[in-house]
Amino acid sequence: METIIEPRVLKGFRDFLPDSEIVRRDLIARIEALFRLYGFVPIDTPALEYAEILLGKSGGETEKQIYRFVDHGNRDVALRFDLTVPFARFLAEHLSELDLPFKRYHIAKVWRGENTQRGRYREFTQCDFDIVGTDSPAADFEILFVIHHVLKTIVSKPLDIRINHRGMFNRFLERLSLTEKVVDILRLVDKRAKIGVELVLDQLIQLVGTSNAKKIIRFIELKGSFKEIVHAMIDLSGGVCAESDTLLQIHRFLTDAGIADSYILDPSIMRGLDYYTGLVYETFLTDLPIIGSICSGGRYDNLASLYSKERIAGVGASIGLDRLIAALEALGSKAPQDGYARLAIACENVESSGAYQALALKFREQGIACEVFFDSTKLTKQYIAAEKKGIRFVLIPSESAETFTIRDLQTRQNKEGLGLNDILKIVAR
Repeated sequence: METIIEPRVLKGFRDFLPDSEIVRRDLIARIEALFRLYGFVPIDTPALEYAEILLGKSGGETEKQIYRFVDHGNRDVALRFDLTVPFARFLAEHLSELDLPFKRYHIAKVWRGENTQRGRYREFTQCDFDIVGTDSPAADFEILFVIHHVLKTIVSKPLDIRINHRGMFNRFLERLSLTEKVVDILRLVDKRAKIGVELVLDQLIQLVGTSNAKKIIRFIELKGSFKEIVHAMIDLSGGVCAESDTLLQIHRFLTDAGIADSYILDPSIMRGLDYYTGLVYETFLTDLPIIGSICSGGRYDNLASLYSKERIAGVGASIGLDRLIAALEALGSKAPQDGYARLAIACENVESSGAYQALALKFREQGIACEVFFDSTKLTKQYIAAEKKGIRFVLIPSESAETFTIRDLQTRQNKEGLGLNDILKIVAR
């Protein structure tokens, strides 16, 4: 007797049944349509890259989480852990083919071997959008504006978009003579939301001493209005600078656009990845902060320098699709499903299958999803099959091919002698 292999899925990976996959596909389509409204265009990159391409700038925690192996050609390769680093490589290779500023979006799966939790998996989908080829604050603002528009459209819930400027924190650390430890400090501060400020303080004390650790905590815990926090950061970091001017300019843009209430200046937001150089941001649902950030990003003006001598300024953000879906479900506002057929054509005679498909095409051409049943079983069985698929209407063909009967499975009622246009109106309505 043959041995049966136990069907199982790796921890942190998932199968998607139609109900959940329809939600995902619908959300992706809506997000993609919104990106296109702003002039962002799609690209794609390989899931597998040379390991040195992906790890050239990151290292640290990323190197611990990356899926890395030697392939059959004895090459050191890895699965992409985000969509930003492959985009930097993409830019270095294709810059001469692109018109700058270039606005791209990329919706695809990435892989990280990290601990799983609600909304966080080892295989997950990111929805990235970026503007490269300009260092204008107006580009930073557009990314922030798109975050607000897309998430308010999708979620319809209050948002807390927390922003910061890495440059201000770097100036502050330079004043404390801690420039050589910037990366380690950034990564510790970035863990504040996960492990709490007390534990961050303890670890900072071990790294930079008690006095400096307390000063860092004071900086990242600043409170007040947007402008009050900017001026406090200016005082602690040594005076007015280009970075503080950018923060105040962004606040003016947000105010002029009428959306400033959704944005909070939070000096503890750091984004642990090394490639961020300017503004950084994370987005939380006001009613569900425990789920974590559902959209994050920032400015990365030097990322492409790993692969090119040409400096390419860039800014972008990434929506975590899986965490967004988990948040929608937790808030009881699951994304609408519109992927199943709304109409089925019953099969009374298999020999008429060609005519049934021709009839179904008339509905499909009007944008109405229509399924044709294959077997001439009892109508009650076909009704049951349709209900299980979430289909509301079943069309029962007649010999005349000009009038039909339609059954509404919700009301359990039939309407007879209807023409094609009558049925189109009923189903569309």
